[in-house]
Amino acid sequence: MEWDQINYFQTVAKVQHFTKAAKLLSISQPALSRSIANLEEELGVQLFDRKGRNIYLNRYGDMFLNRVEQSIKQIEIGKQEIWDEIHPDYGSIALSFLPSLGTSVIPKILSSYQSEFAHVKFQLHQASNQQIINQVKSRKVDLALIMQLHDDKELIYEPLLTEDLFLIVSNDHWLADHKEVDLKIIENEPIISFKDGYELQAIIHHLCHKAGFTPNVVFEGEDVGTVSGLVGAKLGVSLVPDLQVLDKSKIRLIRVNNPICKREIGIAYLKDCYKSPVVERFIPFVQRLFKTK
Repeated sequence: MEWDQINYFQTVAKVQHFTKAAKLLSISQPALSRSIANLEEELGVQLFDRKGRNIYLNRYGDMFLNRVEQSIKQIEIGKQEIWDEIHPDYGSIALSFLPSLGTSVIPKILSSYQSEFAHVKFQLHQASNQQIINQVKSRKVDLALIMQLHDDKELIYEPLLTEDLFLIVSNDHWLADHKEVDLKIIENEPIISFKDGYELQAIIHHLCHKAGFTPNVVFEGEDVGTVSGLVGAKLGVSLVPDLQVLDKSKIRLIRVNNPICKREIGIAYLKDCYKSPVVERFIPFVQRLFKTK
Protein backbone atom coordinates (compact mmCIF):
# COMPACT_ATOMS: atom_id res chain seq x y z
CA MET A 1 0.00 0.00 0.00
CA GLU A 2 1.43 3.34 -1.11
CA TRP A 3 0.69 6.91 -0.12
CA ASP A 4 -0.60 7.74 -3.62
CA GLN A 5 -3.18 4.95 -3.31
CA ILE A 6 -4.42 6.41 -0.03
CA ASN A 7 -4.63 9.88 -1.53
CA TYR A 8 -6.42 8.58 -4.64
CA PHE A 9 -8.90 6.61 -2.55
CA GLN A 10 -9.72 9.59 -0.35
CA THR A 11 -10.32 11.83 -3.39
CA VAL A 12 -12.55 9.28 -5.14
CA ALA A 13 -14.47 8.73 -1.90
CA LYS A 14 -15.14 12.46 -1.61
CA VAL A 15 -16.33 13.12 -5.18
CA GLN A 16 -17.67 9.58 -5.86
CA HIS A 17 -16.80 9.90 -9.52
CA PHE A 18 -13.69 8.53 -11.25
CA THR A 19 -13.52 11.12 -14.05
CA LYS A 20 -13.87 14.09 -11.67
CA ALA A 21 -11.39 12.56 -9.23
CA ALA A 22 -8.85 11.92 -12.03
CA LYS A 23 -9.03 15.58 -13.08
CA LEU A 24 -8.52 16.75 -9.49
CA LEU A 25 -5.54 14.44 -9.14
CA SER A 26 -4.10 15.29 -12.59
CA ILE A 27 -3.84 11.65 -13.63
CA SER A 28 -5.64 9.60 -16.28
CA GLN A 29 -8.88 7.85 -15.39
CA PRO A 30 -7.53 4.38 -16.30
CA ALA A 31 -4.51 4.93 -14.02
CA LEU A 32 -6.80 5.98 -11.18
CA SER A 33 -9.08 2.97 -11.73
CA ARG A 34 -6.08 0.60 -11.69
CA SER A 35 -4.80 2.14 -8.47
CA ILE A 36 -8.16 1.72 -6.72
CA ALA A 37 -8.48 -1.84 -8.06
CA ASN A 38 -5.01 -2.69 -6.73
CA LEU A 39 -5.91 -1.24 -3.34
CA GLU A 40 -9.11 -3.29 -3.22
CA GLU A 41 -7.16 -6.40 -4.19
CA GLU A 42 -4.66 -5.78 -1.40
CA LEU A 43 -7.46 -5.28 1.15
CA GLY A 44 -9.37 -8.31 -0.19
CA VAL A 45 -12.64 -6.42 -0.48
CA GLN A 46 -14.39 -3.91 -2.76
CA LEU A 47 -14.58 -0.41 -1.31
CA PHE A 48 -17.11 1.00 -3.80
CA ASP A 49 -20.39 -0.16 -5.24
CA ARG A 50 -20.59 0.69 -8.92
CA LYS A 51 -23.86 1.57 -10.59
CA GLY A 52 -23.33 2.60 -14.20
CA ARG A 53 -21.10 5.65 -14.21
CA ASN A 54 -21.74 6.36 -10.57
CA ILE A 55 -19.84 4.88 -7.63
CA TYR A 56 -20.73 4.82 -3.95
CA LEU A 57 -18.76 3.94 -0.86
CA ASN A 58 -19.99 0.69 0.61
CA ARG A 59 -19.72 -0.15 4.31
CA TYR A 60 -16.16 -1.41 3.84
CA GLY A 61 -15.26 1.80 2.04
CA ASP A 62 -16.82 3.87 4.85
CA MET A 63 -14.87 1.88 7.40
CA PHE A 64 -11.58 2.34 5.52
CA LEU A 65 -12.19 6.04 4.81
CA ASN A 66 -12.70 6.67 8.51
CA ARG A 67 -9.30 5.11 9.30
CA VAL A 68 -7.63 6.90 6.39
CA GLU A 69 -8.86 10.28 7.59
CA GLN A 70 -7.75 9.54 11.16
CA SER A 71 -4.32 8.50 9.88
CA ILE A 72 -3.93 11.57 7.71
CA LYS A 73 -4.92 13.78 10.64
CA GLN A 74 -2.32 12.10 12.85
CA ILE A 75 0.34 12.52 10.15
CA GLU A 76 -0.47 16.23 9.88
CA ILE A 77 -0.27 16.56 13.65
CA GLY A 78 3.09 14.78 13.56
CA LYS A 79 4.37 17.13 10.86
CA GLN A 80 3.23 20.13 12.89
CA GLU A 81 4.85 18.76 16.06
CA ILE A 82 8.15 18.28 14.27
CA TRP A 83 7.95 21.77 12.79
CA ASP A 84 7.21 23.21 16.21
CA GLU A 85 10.04 21.17 17.72
CA ILE A 86 12.74 22.41 15.36
CA HIS A 87 11.53 25.91 14.50
CA PRO A 88 13.88 28.38 16.21
CA ASP A 89 10.97 30.47 17.47
CA TYR A 90 8.70 27.64 18.63
CA GLY A 91 10.91 24.61 19.23
CA SER A 92 11.96 22.93 22.44
CA ILE A 93 15.31 22.27 24.10
CA ALA A 94 16.12 19.38 26.44
CA LEU A 95 18.66 20.78 28.89
CA SER A 96 20.37 18.92 31.73
CA PHE A 97 22.34 20.71 34.44
CA LEU A 98 24.03 20.35 37.81
CA PRO A 99 21.68 20.85 40.79
CA SER A 100 23.98 23.57 42.15
CA LEU A 101 23.24 25.67 39.05
CA GLY A 102 19.50 25.65 39.66
CA THR A 103 19.31 28.73 41.91
CA SER A 104 21.20 31.28 39.83
CA VAL A 105 22.76 30.20 36.53
CA ILE A 106 19.75 28.38 35.06
CA PRO A 107 17.19 31.06 36.04
CA LYS A 108 19.46 33.69 34.48
CA ILE A 109 19.75 31.77 31.22
CA LEU A 110 16.05 30.92 30.91
CA SER A 111 14.71 34.34 31.84
CA SER A 112 17.11 36.07 29.42
CA TYR A 113 16.33 33.66 26.60
CA GLN A 114 12.57 33.70 26.99
CA SER A 115 12.51 37.47 27.13
CA GLU A 116 13.55 37.29 23.46
CA PHE A 117 12.08 33.94 22.41
CA ALA A 118 8.96 33.50 24.52
CA HIS A 119 7.55 30.50 22.63
CA VAL A 120 10.55 28.22 23.01
CA LYS A 121 9.93 25.44 25.54
CA PHE A 122 12.46 23.76 27.80
CA GLN A 123 12.60 20.23 29.17
CA LEU A 124 14.79 20.51 32.26
CA HIS A 125 16.74 17.71 33.93
CA GLN A 126 19.00 17.73 36.98
CA ALA A 127 21.62 15.08 37.70
CA SER A 128 25.20 14.46 38.75
CA ASN A 129 28.02 15.40 36.39
CA GLN A 130 28.55 11.84 35.11
CA GLN A 131 24.82 11.17 34.77
CA ILE A 132 24.48 14.33 32.69
CA ILE A 133 27.34 13.29 30.42
CA ASN A 134 25.61 9.92 29.90
CA GLN A 135 22.33 11.69 29.09
CA VAL A 136 24.02 13.74 26.38
CA LYS A 137 25.78 10.71 24.89
CA SER A 138 22.55 8.69 24.83
CA ARG A 139 20.76 11.66 23.21
CA LYS A 140 18.23 11.98 26.00
CA VAL A 141 19.06 15.69 26.16
CA ASP A 142 20.29 18.21 23.59
CA LEU A 143 22.63 20.19 25.81
CA ALA A 144 24.20 20.12 29.24
CA LEU A 145 25.69 22.56 31.72
CA ILE A 146 28.44 20.70 33.54
CA MET A 147 31.74 21.06 35.33
CA GLN A 148 34.90 21.35 33.25
CA LEU A 149 35.29 18.39 30.90
CA HIS A 150 38.65 16.97 29.86
CA ASP A 151 39.51 14.91 26.78
CA ASP A 152 36.12 13.46 25.89
CA LYS A 153 36.21 12.62 22.18
CA GLU A 154 32.42 12.31 21.88
CA LEU A 155 31.50 15.71 23.29
CA ILE A 156 32.20 19.35 22.57
CA TYR A 157 32.70 21.36 25.75
CA GLU A 158 32.83 25.16 25.77
CA PRO A 159 33.56 27.05 29.00
CA LEU A 160 31.06 29.68 30.17
CA LEU A 161 31.99 30.86 33.65
CA THR A 162 34.20 30.31 36.67
CA GLU A 163 32.82 30.28 40.21
CA ASP A 164 34.72 30.75 43.47
CA LEU A 165 34.35 28.02 46.07
CA PHE A 166 34.21 29.09 49.72
CA LEU A 167 34.95 27.26 52.92
CA ILE A 168 31.72 27.20 54.94
CA VAL A 169 31.61 26.76 58.72
CA SER A 170 28.93 27.17 61.38
CA ASN A 171 28.50 30.57 63.01
CA ASP A 172 30.23 29.55 66.25
CA HIS A 173 33.03 27.53 64.62
CA TRP A 174 36.53 28.52 65.68
CA LEU A 175 37.21 29.71 62.12
CA ALA A 176 34.01 31.75 61.85
CA ASP A 177 35.75 35.13 62.31
CA HIS A 178 38.39 34.46 59.66
CA LYS A 179 37.95 36.24 56.33
CA GLU A 180 40.62 34.25 54.50
CA VAL A 181 42.41 30.95 55.21
CA ASP A 182 44.66 28.34 53.64
CA LEU A 183 42.79 25.10 53.03
CA LYS A 184 45.34 23.13 55.06
CA ILE A 185 43.80 24.67 58.20
CA ILE A 186 40.86 22.22 57.99
CA GLU A 187 43.11 19.15 57.79
CA ASN A 188 41.76 17.77 61.09
CA GLU A 189 38.18 18.98 60.65
CA PRO A 190 35.23 16.68 59.86
CA ILE A 191 34.25 17.42 56.25
CA ILE A 192 30.83 17.23 54.67
CA SER A 193 31.20 16.29 51.02
CA PHE A 194 28.95 15.12 48.18
CA LYS A 195 27.95 11.67 46.99
CA ASP A 196 29.77 9.70 44.30
CA GLY A 197 29.27 11.13 40.82
CA TYR A 198 28.58 14.68 42.01
CA GLU A 199 31.11 17.12 40.67
CA LEU A 200 31.73 18.92 43.95
CA GLN A 201 32.88 15.68 45.58
CA ALA A 202 35.70 15.37 43.06
CA ILE A 203 36.63 19.03 43.49
CA ILE A 204 36.74 18.83 47.29
CA HIS A 205 38.94 15.73 47.25
CA HIS A 206 41.21 17.22 44.59
CA LEU A 207 41.67 20.51 46.48
CA CYS A 208 42.30 18.79 49.81
CA HIS A 209 44.94 16.55 48.27
CA LYS A 210 46.45 19.59 46.59
CA ALA A 211 46.63 21.21 50.03
CA GLY A 212 48.49 18.16 51.33
CA PHE A 213 45.88 16.10 53.19
CA THR A 214 43.13 13.53 52.76
CA PRO A 215 39.68 14.86 53.72
CA ASN A 216 37.99 13.30 56.75
CA VAL A 217 34.53 12.91 55.21
CA VAL A 218 31.81 12.29 57.80
CA PHE A 219 28.67 12.97 55.74
CA GLU A 220 27.80 13.15 52.03
CA GLY A 221 24.89 15.07 50.51
CA GLU A 222 23.41 15.40 47.05
CA ASP A 223 22.94 19.16 46.91
CA VAL A 224 24.47 22.35 48.23
CA GLY A 225 21.43 23.16 50.36
CA THR A 226 21.68 19.88 52.27
CA VAL A 227 25.43 20.17 52.75
CA SER A 228 25.18 23.75 54.01
CA GLY A 229 22.39 22.68 56.38
CA LEU A 230 24.62 20.01 57.87
CA VAL A 231 27.39 22.58 58.27
CA GLY A 232 24.97 24.95 59.98
CA ALA A 233 24.10 22.12 62.36
CA LYS A 234 27.77 22.00 63.42
CA LEU A 235 28.40 18.58 61.89
CA GLY A 236 31.41 19.60 59.83
CA VAL A 237 32.79 22.05 57.26
CA SER A 238 32.66 22.04 53.47
CA LEU A 239 33.54 23.80 50.21
CA VAL A 240 30.70 25.17 48.09
CA PRO A 241 29.95 27.99 45.64
CA ASP A 242 28.19 31.08 47.00
CA LEU A 243 24.59 30.28 46.07
CA GLN A 244 21.22 31.77 47.01
CA VAL A 245 20.21 28.45 48.57
CA LEU A 246 22.73 28.92 51.38
CA ASP A 247 21.19 29.84 54.74
CA LYS A 248 23.72 32.49 55.73
CA SER A 249 22.08 33.04 59.09
CA LYS A 250 23.66 29.77 60.27
CA ILE A 251 26.97 29.64 58.39
CA ARG A 252 29.95 31.80 57.49
CA LEU A 253 31.67 31.89 54.10
CA ILE A 254 35.45 32.13 54.17
CA ARG A 255 37.64 32.76 51.13
CA VAL A 256 40.42 30.20 50.55
CA ASN A 257 43.76 31.61 49.36
CA ASN A 258 45.82 28.46 48.96
CA PRO A 259 45.11 26.56 46.84
CA ILE A 260 42.83 28.78 44.73
CA CYS A 261 39.39 27.18 45.00
CA LYS A 262 37.30 27.56 41.85
CA ARG A 263 35.24 25.48 39.48
CA GLU A 264 34.61 25.99 35.78
CA ILE A 265 31.16 25.53 34.27
CA GLY A 266 30.56 25.06 30.56
CA ILE A 267 28.08 23.93 27.97
CA ALA A 268 28.44 20.47 26.40
CA TYR A 269 26.85 18.70 23.46
CA LEU A 270 27.47 15.76 21.14
CA LYS A 271 30.11 16.15 18.47
CA ASP A 272 29.07 15.48 14.84
CA CYS A 273 25.39 15.26 15.77
CA TYR A 274 22.38 16.98 14.20
CA LYS A 275 21.16 19.93 16.23
CA SER A 276 17.78 21.50 15.57
CA PRO A 277 17.67 25.21 14.63
CA VAL A 278 16.43 26.17 18.08
CA VAL A 279 19.38 24.37 19.72
CA GLU A 280 21.82 25.88 17.22
CA ARG A 281 20.65 29.36 18.18
CA PHE A 282 20.60 28.70 21.92
CA ILE A 283 24.30 27.78 22.20
CA PRO A 284 25.78 31.11 21.01
CA PHE A 285 23.09 32.98 22.97
CA VAL A 286 24.31 31.40 26.23
CA GLN A 287 27.94 32.06 25.29
CA ARG A 288 27.21 35.76 24.67
CA LEU A 289 25.23 35.99 27.90
CA PHE A 290 28.23 35.04 30.03
CA LYS A 291 30.78 36.96 27.99
CA THR A 292 28.95 40.17 28.93
CA LYS A 293 29.32 39.51 32.66
